Amino acid sequence: MPFQFKQFSVEQDRCAMKIGTDGVLLGAWAPIEHNPYNVLDIGTGTGIISLMIAQRSHAEQIDAFDIDEDAYEQAVDNFENSSWNDRLFCFHAALDEFMEETGDQYDLVVSNPPFYTEDYSSGNEQRDLARFADALPFEDLAQAGGFLLSQNGIFAVILPYKEEEKFIALVRDFDLFPVKITRVKGTPTSEIKRSLLAFSRHYSENFPIDELVIEISRHNYTPEYIHLTKDFYLKM
Repeated sequence: MPFQFKQFSVEQDRCAMKIGTDGVLLGAWAPIEHNPYNVLDIGTGTGIISLMIAQRSHAEQIDAFDIDEDAYEQAVDNFENSSWNDRLFCFHAALDEFMEETGDQYDLVVSNPPFYTEDYSSGNEQRDLARFADALPFEDLAQAGGFLLSQNGIFAVILPYKEEEKFIALVRDFDLFPVKITRVKGTPTSEIKRSLLAFSRHYSENFPIDELVIEISRHNYTPEYIHLTKDFYLKM
């Protein structure tokens, strides 16, 4: 069954990593106030983040790629079946291949990278590839941000909170600096689980750092989470 959003639907039967809160959070949160002309989605999976950015922005070119052939084919189908198929393009490539072949720099680069840094294998190679950081090391992702971002662009990612400090240090090596951080908790009393991070080439002393709580109790969503996702989820 496709996952139905307000303005598009997403087939995900061929993707190892299904639609989850992380992708929706990044797709809804990634800054677009600078009116990006072109967007790049690294490791697109189902294409969900690209589709959300297409709905939210006037970007004329939204490129996405994935190393996994099934995910790539699924994203192509999801793009073609959307209202924005003239703006969405998907490629089957690894990050290093894409960086070698593209001549573009992008006004917005987004990634919900695979992360699971403990030594673990589920026995499902495709799922592990989608999930685990060795498929896309954070060092490589940081370098890609530095290489692919336009002069006034924004690089936005979602990561485990425990990786936040390390990733900020990694991108600093490529002269990228935080402009916005939102730390995500499942409930008011739970630990911070995720960090939404946005970077630019321009150093800022004072940038906003805030917190987003998803639920007050089971399926009782906070006003902030509803405000962020209401343009997408059918029941918000």
